[in-house]
Amino acid sequence: MRCLSRSGSSMQMNDRMGFSSSINRRAIINHGRRAEKSESSWGGLLDAPLVVGHDRRRTLGMNIELVAVDIDGTLLDSQSRISERDRRAIRAAVERGVRVILVTGRRFVIARPIALELELTTPLITHNGALVKHPQTGAVIDYHPLAAPLARRVVALGRTVGADLVCCADPEGLGRALIERISEHNVRLRQYLDRAPLVVERVPDLMAAIRRDPIQIMSSGPCARMDEFERVLAEDLNGRVTLLKTVYPQKDMTILDILAPRCSKAAALARLVARYGLNRHQVMAIGDNENDMAMLQFAGLGVIMGNAQHHLKPAADYVTASNDESGVARAIERFILQE
Repeated sequence: MRCLSRSGSSMQMNDRMGFSSSINRRAIINHGRRAEKSESSWGGLLDAPLVVGHDRRRTLGMNIELVAVDIDGTLLDSQSRISERDRRAIRAAVERGVRVILVTGRRFVIARPIALELELTTPLITHNGALVKHPQTGAVIDYHPLAAPLARRVVALGRTVGADLVCCADPEGLGRALIERISEHNVRLRQYLDRAPLVVERVPDLMAAIRRDPIQIMSSGPCARMDEFERVLAEDLNGRVTLLKTVYPQKDMTILDILAPRCSKAAALARLVARYGLNRHQVMAIGDNENDMAMLQFAGLGVIMGNAQHHLKPAADYVTASNDESGVARAIERFILQE
C-alpha cells in the first residue's frame, strides 16, 4: 500500500478546507541536502542524476520552461487571496513563454475559478493528479479514476468506523460530490461542501450510487477516527489504492483522500511535461505540504514555501518566503525573471 501522509502545517497556510495558522521564515537555499534525485522513478522523462548546489541555481534559472504551482498554502495567502505581486510575476512568466500550471488537491469546480482569474490556458491538475482538465473549455486531458468496486469497498469500510464520506464523480462536468450523510459535528466538511453547493448530491445509499468509476473518495473527521480508517483501508485493500492524508492536530482534523494506485501530483505533472516535449530539468515546482513533495522531487528545481512544516524543507532545493509574503512571486522573480 502506498500511503503518503499530508500532515497539516502548524504554520501559516490555507488548505482546501480553510484551516490556517502562522510563521515567517526567510528564504534559504539548501546546498547538497537533496544530493541526487532518482532517475528510474520517472522513466524516460529523466536523463541524468542531478546534484544540488550553488551552480544548479544559476544554470536552471536560465532554462525553466514550466512552473507548477500548488494552490492552498502556496499561491493563496492565509486569507485565500492571490497577492498582486504573485499575479504580476505569473503574468510576466507567461509573457516570456513559460507555462504556468496549477496543481492542486481541490476539485475542478473550486480550482477552476483561480485558473480563470489568472487567465491561464494551461491544463489544470486537480484531485491530487487524478483529473487534469482544460480550465477554459472543461475538456478532460488526463484521468485516472478509482475503480468502482474499490470505491464501494472503501465506503463499506468507512461505515465500519463511522467515517463521513464524499464520492467525487462526473469528471466530464463540473464534478459531483455524492454524500449519504455528514455528521452534525463535522462542521469543516460541511463548510467545504458549501463552497460549491450546486454540485453536492445527497443519496440514500452511497454504495449503491457508485455505478461508474469515480474520481476519488474523500473523508474527513477527528484525527483518531481517520487514523483508524486509514489503518483499516491499508490492511484490507493492500496496495490497491493510494492514500493521501492531511493532518491538522490543532483542529483535531484529518483529511483522507483515497485515489487510484500511483495517483499523485508528480505523476500527472510528469505526463504533461512529456507531452510538451520537455524534461524535468526545465521544470520548477512550488508547494508547501506533504502531497507536494513528490512533485518537488520530480522537478528540476523544487521550491518549498516558508510556511511549510520545518521537517519538509530540507528535501527541497530552495525555501522561498511564506504564502503571506508572496513566496511564489519571489521564486519566479529569482529563477525565471532574474530580478
